[in-house]
Amino acid sequence: MRIETIRQRLRDLGAKPIHEQRVLRLWAQALPQDSGRRRVEDFLPQEVREGLPQIESDLKGLASLVSQHPGEDGSARLLVRLQDGQTAESVLLPRDGLCVSTQIGCAVGCVFCMTGKEGLIRQLGSAEIVAQVALARQLRPVKKVVFMGMGEPAHNLDNVLEAIDLLGTVGNIGHKNLVFSTVGDHRAFERLPQGRVKPALALSLHTTRAQLREQLLPRAPRMTPEELVEAGERYARATGYPIQYQWTLIEGLNDTPEELDGIVRLLKGKYALMNMIPYNAVPELPYQRPAWEKAAAIARTLHQRGILTKLRQSAGQDVDGGCGQLRAREKLTRQSKAQPIQIVRPEASA
Repeated sequence: MRIETIRQRLRDLGAKPIHEQRVLRLWAQALPQDSGRRRVEDFLPQEVREGLPQIESDLKGLASLVSQHPGEDGSARLLVRLQDGQTAESVLLPRDGLCVSTQIGCAVGCVFCMTGKEGLIRQLGSAEIVAQVALARQLRPVKKVVFMGMGEPAHNLDNVLEAIDLLGTVGNIGHKNLVFSTVGDHRAFERLPQGRVKPALALSLHTTRAQLREQLLPRAPRMTPEELVEAGERYARATGYPIQYQWTLIEGLNDTPEELDGIVRLLKGKYALMNMIPYNAVPELPYQRPAWEKAAAIARTLHQRGILTKLRQSAGQDVDGGCGQLRAREKLTRQSKAQPIQIVRPEASA
C-alpha cells in the first residue's frame, strides 16, 4: 500500500488536505486518532469520522510484530509481518534510531549479505515503510530513520521517497536524521536533490578496487569507487550533509594496508565520514569479521591520516541478527512445520 492510496481513501470520504495531514501525522507518530487539542468530532467531517475506524484498522494491519531480539548494545532486531504474510526486518538502534527495510529480499546480491541470497521478492509500499516506524514507536521513541535494512532503496525509489517526504514533514523526523543508504545508482543521485525533504546519504563503498567491488556487489550499477565518491561529494556540497561511506570490514578481504591507502586517496579532503562496521558473521556464508583490536587499529590509522572515521558495532551481533537472518530462520521454521512427519520403518528380518 502507498501513502497516496490512504490519502485518496480519505479524499473519497470528503477529507481536505488538512484532515489528511492530521490522520497521517498521528499514524506516523504512533498516536491515537483522538489525540491533540482539537477533538475529532470538532475537526473531521462526519463521513471521515465514520470511515476512520476501518482506515485505522487497515493501517494497523500493515505491520505487526512477530518477534523482538534485544542485543546487549541497546539495539533490538524486530521481525515484522506484513499484510500479505511476508516478513521484513527492522532494527531499533541505540540513541533513538531505527533501521527499516524497503524491499523483501534484494536484487543487488551482495555476496556477504543473507538478504541477497533470496533475490528480490517484492517492493514495499511507502505505507509499509512508514508502518515500520509507527510500529517501532510503540516500543520506544524514534528520532532517526535509516533506510539500510533489507533491500536497496534506489531500486524502490518512488515508494522510499514518498515515505521520506511523510516522515520528514508530519512524521517529525529531522531531514538530516533520515538516511538514504545505497550501493550507488544514478537515478537516486538525480532524484534525491529534487525533493522537499533531502535526506542524508550513506554510500556502500566496501572497497576502493573497482574489480573487487563488482565481485562483492555483483548486480549493483556499474559505478567505480571514484565515480561513487564524486557523485557523493556533489550531493554533500548541495545539501550541507557529509556523506557517510559504509565499509563492512571483512577479514582478509578489505582490511589490508593497500585498501587503507585507497581510502585516503579517495576521501582525503572530501565532506565525508567513514563508517567502519566489522562484518556481522553469518553461519551460512564463508566470511569472517576481523578481531575488534584490528578493526580499532584500522580506524585509528585512518583518523590519523586525515579521514574522519567511526568504528561502529553491527547492531545485534550477539543475537545472530545479521540482515536477513531473522527472516531466513523464521522461513525455515515455517517450512519445517509444514513438512509431514515421515516414519521410517525397519525392514522385517528374513
